[in-house]
Amino acid sequence: MGSTIFAVFLPIALALVMFGLGLTLTVGDFARVLRYPRAAVIALVCQMVLLPAVCFGLVLLFRLEGALAVGMLLLAASPGGPSANLFSHLAGGNVALNITLTAINSVLAVFTMPVVVALAFSRFLDDSESIGLRPDKFAQVFAIVLIPVAIGMWVHARYTAWSDRMRGNVKILSIVVLALVVTAAVAKNFDTLTENIGKLASICLLFAVISLTVGYFAPRLFRVDADQAIASAMEIGIHNGAIAIAVAASVLHSDAMAVPGAVYGVLMNIPAAIAAYLLARYVRQDRREPVPVAG
Repeated sequence: MGSTIFAVFLPIALALVMFGLGLTLTVGDFARVLRYPRAAVIALVCQMVLLPAVCFGLVLLFRLEGALAVGMLLLAASPGGPSANLFSHLAGGNVALNITLTAINSVLAVFTMPVVVALAFSRFLDDSESIGLRPDKFAQVFAIVLIPVAIGMWVHARYTAWSDRMRGNVKILSIVVLALVVTAAVAKNFDTLTENIGKLASICLLFAVISLTVGYFAPRLFRVDADQAIASAMEIGIHNGAIAIAVAASVLHSDAMAVPGAVYGVLMNIPAAIAAYLLARYVRQDRREPVPVAG
């Protein structure tokens, strides 16, 4: 009975979260990438290519096996989380770029997530029945991730005044729902969690720190402005654990694969908050620096 309730409630909960995301998006948010082409391309390459590779290395380093290894890579393939915008705002980042990256990442993840998970299945489970690019699994990921976003965008465009009034309430409700999803996933898989808590806590914290670091310094190496690099750091460093949990439980039908997403959903707030504090201090100090006057 508990499994049935979890399986039914989880997609509904994630749909609410993604609907709330859709209420914040417009078609212009996708087009805005043309205003920040360098920052967007660097962030997307890091998100889609570099971080899954980093996560794979960490999984091997910590000797994570089976469903937990697949769940960790599923998390790495997930797009940025809803709280990325909040942390970016606190750190002085370019929130408009965050919104753009979230929009594009959410679309691309529908195509990249099945590929990453298929490779993870073949490496860690040797299972021919992986998600791969099977049409039914692809359709489920599409329905979980994109359809609620599209509905939210339509509502925002059609009923803009109502959307503007409700956006704050939906965001608060989404945060509560996310917390409930993570709590439910932890409670449902408590034995698996306690048996692997050391490895999972270590790998999730280290992955979050590396993601935030890469997200900031990779754009800066290519002379991207600091506020855009901060937006990139938060978008890359804060993965959507709710999507990872929902895909694991509802699409892949594996409760164990949901555990890494649940652990990350709790622990990632620590390095994200520290990074936001340090970056905000850096931005304030940088703005106070006197501009050299040519003699």
